[in-house]
Amino acid sequence: MSTGLPSSTPLPAASDPAFERFSRLVRAQLGVPVALVTLVSEEEQVFPGSLGLPEPWQTERRTPLSHSFCQHVVRSEQTLVITDAREHPLVRDNLAIRDLGVVAYAGVPLRDHEGAVVGSLCAIDSEPHEWTATDLAVLTDLADACSSELQLRGLHDRTQTMLVQHAADRARWSLAMDAGHIGSFDWHLATDELTWDDRLLEIFGLTRATFGGTIAAFDEAVVPEDAERVAHAIDKAITTAGLYEAEYRITLPGGGTRWVQARGQALADGTGRAERLIGVAYDTTAVHDGEARTARVLEAMPTGYLSVDHDWRFTVVNGAAERLLGRSRDELLGNSIHDVFPGTRDGEFGRAYLAAVETRVPQTVEAFYPDPLNAWYEVLCWPSPDGLSLFFTDTTQRTLTQRRAEASAARLAMLATVARSLVDATDVPDAVAELPGLVVPGLADGCIVTLLQDDGRPRDVGSWHTDPAQRSLLHRYARVRLGAQSLTSPLARALASGEEVRASAAEVRATLAAGEALDLYDALGTGSCLVLPIRGRDRVRGALTLFSDPGRPRDLDDESTARDVADRVGLALDNAALLMGQSQVAEGLQRSLLTDPPAPNHSEIVVRYIPATESAKVGGDWYDAFLQPSGSTMLVIGDVVGHDIEAAAAMGQLRGLLRGIAAYSDAGPAEVLRGLDAAMQVLQVPTLATAAVARFEQTPEEYARGVTRLLWSNAGHLPPVIVHPDGSLAVLAEWRGNLLLGVDPTTTRTEQVITLDRGSTILLFTDGLVERRASTLDDDMARLSEAVVDLAGGTLEQLCDGLITRLVDGRNDDDIALVAVRLHPQDKPRPPEAGPVSVPPGLPADVGARLGRG
Repeated sequence: MSTGLPSSTPLPAASDPAFERFSRLVRAQLGVPVALVTLVSEEEQVFPGSLGLPEPWQTERRTPLSHSFCQHVVRSEQTLVITDAREHPLVRDNLAIRDLGVVAYAGVPLRDHEGAVVGSLCAIDSEPHEWTATDLAVLTDLADACSSELQLRGLHDRTQTMLVQHAADRARWSLAMDAGHIGSFDWHLATDELTWDDRLLEIFGLTRATFGGTIAAFDEAVVPEDAERVAHAIDKAITTAGLYEAEYRITLPGGGTRWVQARGQALADGTGRAERLIGVAYDTTAVHDGEARTARVLEAMPTGYLSVDHDWRFTVVNGAAERLLGRSRDELLGNSIHDVFPGTRDGEFGRAYLAAVETRVPQTVEAFYPDPLNAWYEVLCWPSPDGLSLFFTDTTQRTLTQRRAEASAARLAMLATVARSLVDATDVPDAVAELPGLVVPGLADGCIVTLLQDDGRPRDVGSWHTDPAQRSLLHRYARVRLGAQSLTSPLARALASGEEVRASAAEVRATLAAGEALDLYDALGTGSCLVLPIRGRDRVRGALTLFSDPGRPRDLDDESTARDVADRVGLALDNAALLMGQSQVAEGLQRSLLTDPPAPNHSEIVVRYIPATESAKVGGDWYDAFLQPSGSTMLVIGDVVGHDIEAAAAMGQLRGLLRGIAAYSDAGPAEVLRGLDAAMQVLQVPTLATAAVARFEQTPEEYARGVTRLLWSNAGHLPPVIVHPDGSLAVLAEWRGNLLLGVDPTTTRTEQVITLDRGSTILLFTDGLVERRASTLDDDMARLSEAVVDLAGGTLEQLCDGLITRLVDGRNDDDIALVAVRLHPQDKPRPPEAGPVSVPPGLPADVGARLGRG
């Protein structure tokens, strides 16, 4: 069903005399006020013939399809008759009723020269109209005549278009012939008249005057070696009245030769016999010269080049390909690549070749070709119309060099990982036990690490195997082998001599007693083993046993790396033993300088000291708790600048001086610090230190009220933290500390006081408990406060241990001193967790019950 005019037929939007005549005839014959010749497109309708339309439609001669009844004639390809459009369901909403006054309508299809309905001849009345059969017959006859006019115009337009197209085709053909340097020929067989155009004469180096115009003149120009082949192609085309094609060389009049490619067609007469041979010819000398140059370039290329056809047969092979493949051209050309090199069929190369052919997308592959080539190749697979071209180079040396570099980098990375695990370890022997998992599979297929205990007996501490299914076997073997080995076993010999021992599987079996160990060793199916002693500075500390599966080749670089690993482990174990000894000495010294706190009635004091994880660093942190002659409890927390034996010695001096001053003078915190600062100057103690001193006092009245006063003086130290009985927290950060000790003995020392309810807990601590790298002091104190709130509900011992576990977790970079006091209610018995009362002789157990200080 047509919906509009064909695109080749223009829409005449203006008045057309021929179509106006049809409008007049309709109006006269049917007696209607409006008659139209309408052409409909997909967007609009136009009226080349129109009488009686209201303005502006009569002048504009077009409307949109919203005002079209004729569109329904075109779509249905049938006559449309409407007596009263206002009641007709098809058009009652059409805007032509309102704007053009259309009420009654009769329209007959108009057809173009291709038979398509393109419009209608219609009669329109502004009143309801009963259309008679005569009306419709007249309208149909007039529509047929109008269609004839349309068809004549369409055929005329089509003929003109074809003439123009033919002229354009001839022009294009001529331009193409000129642009392509193509000449044409026409040979009349009956007369032997051979006609060449100017281009073909130019190709043969002739003029019209020098060209004989016969087939013999052509034959004279063809070189003798090609003449028979060309003659055969011509005879075949004539005999079969078919196609002619030949490529040949010609001799130019001035000397030299030229290649010519000719194609043509033999034309037959009415009887089927050829009477003419026409065709074209063009110069292909440049192509042949290019092919020769290409052949020379391919031959000179250092890159291998070969091509195969669609049956995978070799068609081109250059010299480099012969050298790289170890085969001559005679062995390759015409044979299938899959027959000559069977490994290409199902391997990586074959998959890349097939992908290039099937997808027509170039592929690149680098892989190893086994026997007989035994080399690595990088191949560019380039699909072509004739098959597949392959450019390839031998990358064996590059690949092996790259793999050696990668292996070397992997070994260095492994050494770095081993070193890092040993350096970062808090317990070096535990880290050594994890060593097999770091060296397998890089250095071996299985590994057992053995350490000598203090009594000299060996103990297998760790194992690992590259095969998950073998790990449990190796683990069990490591647990039972020591009891089954003889003194001549590779492990025993390495431990005794301090030299590496290599042994075959058979040699290892010979040193194992019959039983579980031997059965496990057989089940493991290992090949050779290498036992490397783990040597310290002055003795062997263990051994590293490396197992290789039978298929694993020996690698001298891997063995050298394994020796480095064993040496590093030995050095780490030596250092760990040395540091452990130093740590024990340092910690013993530090702890000897600290004493147990007193235990006055209704007050519980808990102290903690944790040395730094870097065990040789003896810190200057200290705590102290003691009673003064008045019976008041004094707490001290301090930190000498530095981390060495000198700092510990200075700490011991300061602690002793402060104790002596406080015990003799019975002075308060500020006076005690002032006296210490003065003593440091007089006694020439050249150090700096922070310290905080707190003193608990209580009058009888305060005793009765159940409160205690805390006096506090700070010499540059962190503030205390107080947990009130209701669980609320107070960080006494507003007590601004005074100058550090050891800077200026004349500085003013101030004192602050706060009243505490019984049941309160007071914490004094050094920076090792809270300070962390890359963190601010505010953040550190916030973490401490959060932890104290979470842990305050437990006993005082639990609070102190919980803080150290949560905030430090065994990774303290600095030593930690912590002293905590819990003021238990005095109207109740002393809690069991506080332990028994312990105070110096002659001092009251509960100062507030006996004497007040204010």
